[in-house]
Amino acid sequence: MAGIEKFDNRLERILLADSVLEKVYTDGKWYEGPVWLEVSQTLLWSDIPNNRILSWNSEQGASIWRSPANFTNGHYLDLQGNLLHCSHGARAIEKTNLQTDETTTLVDRYLGKRFNSPNDLVVKSDGTIWFTDPPYGILSNVEGYKAESEQEGNFVFRFDPANNELSVVCRTIEEPNGLAFSPDESQLYIADTSAALRQDGSGNHHIKVFDVEQGATLTNERLFATVSPGLADGFRVDVQGWIYTSSEDSIQVYHDDGTLLGKIFVPETVSNCTFAVDRSSDHLGETLYITASTSIYRIRLNTKGARPRNLSV
Repeated sequence: MAGIEKFDNRLERILLADSVLEKVYTDGKWYEGPVWLEVSQTLLWSDIPNNRILSWNSEQGASIWRSPANFTNGHYLDLQGNLLHCSHGARAIEKTNLQTDETTTLVDRYLGKRFNSPNDLVVKSDGTIWFTDPPYGILSNVEGYKAESEQEGNFVFRFDPANNELSVVCRTIEEPNGLAFSPDESQLYIADTSAALRQDGSGNHHIKVFDVEQGATLTNERLFATVSPGLADGFRVDVQGWIYTSSEDSIQVYHDDGTLLGKIFVPETVSNCTFAVDRSSDHLGETLYITASTSIYRIRLNTKGARPRNLSV
């Protein structure tokens, strides 16, 4: 299946004449965690079961960026341009200085107990790091190291690297996964993918949205969208507040009013996506890079990704 299915005419705002899905690279087992490095015009992403991080750019093609990678999953850039990692293997949030290649552990415990397996993360304009901690990396040795959970649940955390303050901001999502702020950071979207590993059809595959009060507290939990087929494993938000989420067959595009505007079909199960300022093209918008099962895809769109206001790179 290929192409774009439109359910609402508002989808036309993001489409260009060359908005066509393109396969960029394929050679993996299960791809996740894409992040765009604008300075070097390079995409990095995780191949979790193969325990490596890969890189690709239009001039040099693909290569192994780090192996072994301690079963890294999600990535994000902090406000100084350092690369943040969700490490299943270390059960930690790690930081790599891209100038020196030095990697350090930022946080790996809550109340003295190890995290489950940090999965995805985002950085707010105040520099705080918000991340999810489901159990997927400790359930087996496929995407981490099998272990018993030390936490009382699967939480969403807020970590402030300025003072090392760590707090739980959400306890109500059964298995939190992808997350993203609205452009003005007044709302936080969190996926619940508890249906991921269940054979009986139970569990959740929806996105919840919360109000962000005083920059640090989540209130007014409500259902934003139920994703079908598949899961809202990971997603991104553009500057107008639309959500671009993974699913089994496509990137599903939602208006911030909850309307499903359309689908960008992908021939593999989608896990995540990220916006990129790709200078290899002079089109008006940005490129959406997509991790899907064993491959990387991209599509040029007439929109731009929402980013922390204080990002220096």
